Amino acid sequence: MVEDGGEEEAEGESGEMPAAAAPLQRCNGFLPGKEAADGGRAAPAGGGEQPAPAAPEAEAMLAAGGGRPEVRLETRLSRRRLAVLAVFSCYSLVNAFQWIQYSILSNVFAGFYGVTFPQIDWLSMVYMVAYVPLILPATWLLDARGLRLTALLGAGLNALGAWLKCGSLAPQRYPLTLAAQAVCAVAQVFILGLPSRIASVWFGPTEVSTACAVAVLGNQLGTAIGFLLPPVLVPNTPNDIDLMAHNIGIMFYGTAIVSTLLFFLTGVVFEEKPKYPPSHSQAVLQSKPPEDYSYKQSIINLFKNIPFILLLISYGIMTGAFYSVSTLLNQMIVTHYEGEEVNAGRIGLTLVVAGMVGSIICGLWLDYTKTYKQTTLIVYILSFIGLLVFTFTLDLGYLIVVFVTGGVLGFFMTGYLPLGFEFAVEITYPESEGTSSGLLNASAQIFGILFTLVQGKLTTDYSPRAGNIFLCAWIFVGIILTALIKSDLRRHNVNSGIMNLDVKAVPVDSPVEPESTTLKIQSAL
Repeated sequence: MVEDGGEEEAEGESGEMPAAAAPLQRCNGFLPGKEAADGGRAAPAGGGEQPAPAAPEAEAMLAAGGGRPEVRLETRLSRRRLAVLAVFSCYSLVNAFQWIQYSILSNVFAGFYGVTFPQIDWLSMVYMVAYVPLILPATWLLDARGLRLTALLGAGLNALGAWLKCGSLAPQRYPLTLAAQAVCAVAQVFILGLPSRIASVWFGPTEVSTACAVAVLGNQLGTAIGFLLPPVLVPNTPNDIDLMAHNIGIMFYGTAIVSTLLFFLTGVVFEEKPKYPPSHSQAVLQSKPPEDYSYKQSIINLFKNIPFILLLISYGIMTGAFYSVSTLLNQMIVTHYEGEEVNAGRIGLTLVVAGMVGSIICGLWLDYTKTYKQTTLIVYILSFIGLLVFTFTLDLGYLIVVFVTGGVLGFFMTGYLPLGFEFAVEITYPESEGTSSGLLNASAQIFGILFTLVQGKLTTDYSPRAGNIFLCAWIFVGIILTALIKSDLRRHNVNSGIMNLDVKAVPVDSPVEPESTTLKIQSAL
């Protein structure tokens, strides 16, 4: 595999594979439902670079699927992939910041808007509620209309919600700030499912897990900044509401300006896919004609996949527990350490930053070892132990202990998030990465809503310990489910040449691609 560093061809041209025979009707590439450009012509690869040798196993897979003669696949890495990853991570960061900025200041916003703590909790839970009914339309849009449109929707709605919040800078305007947060919640639907899709479409097999971890890291970093910055920008001044409104305005307007800039950057940087596929598994998927794809059948296939169902539930438990702890962290800390709102934010920052380190380490480890199930199970067990330790040391009266235990908990619990995405892509290949990760996130939102409501009730009526023990019990169930998952690394098998001929994203009676002897890959740049 080589990096595409030459002058990119004009749109409408394609890179033709060497040693080709009769030309083939051009495929539309990765995204189904879009017509291929007409009138394209073959062009040599730019920059005088030599194409990577074709994988005979991938050729055999394509030939076995429709009785076609073997084809030759060219794979390259695009330099644009780093810019795409960076811009996505940044606007995902801002979306996560907007999610947690209310909860970490729950006492401040409750006093400012004159509402109860449960009403402030709903400013966080609206993210989870909006995700569940919208995830299937969002994943359909990603598969049918493409990565660029989905990214623009996510970044654009994120900016719109941020500007609407600027109109809620007065007491008694809680309904407006809730509506603005709902817009940001809809934006989240078009963001959370993209890390695994971006990693698969733009990055090679030796860097795909790390790329996914970096994409998830952007969201985690936004949560970390959301824990740190709001308590500093908006100190609790209950006797001076005008000053409080001014401080909240600085936070809201700053967020709106940054999110708008990132929306324009998304329009400049994002493309559907690179000119050449980055891996043989992507080349296999891009070779499929549009009529072979069925979104409905893809959903059915996923729900017939028992290992994926087990992962769906276990991922929902772990991530839902993280959402619940993040939402209620301020209340847990203030219960035992009155007046420590700033330190509550710092503890949240410690939790998430430690998780970011865990995410990167886990991503690098997966790229090096491909031990998906073993790593996922070990991290799950250590998260359980971390939550137990956090639970029984929270009320000791020493904030430094809470910082340490929170960091350990975050390292494993937050570090688990990209593991689940990549494990799902492996065991469900060649199904759409956006669909599998979207369903995982939907499960996380459902469990997050239930856990936040129940843990919040237990925390209010009894103590934070009661709420955390409730989460520990569920995470123990998740450990058992994770241990039952059968590890069938389908994508890795294709990339490494280990054949698994039953991987097919369409039913047996689906249309068959016309016979051909050449594979063309259309340029998207």
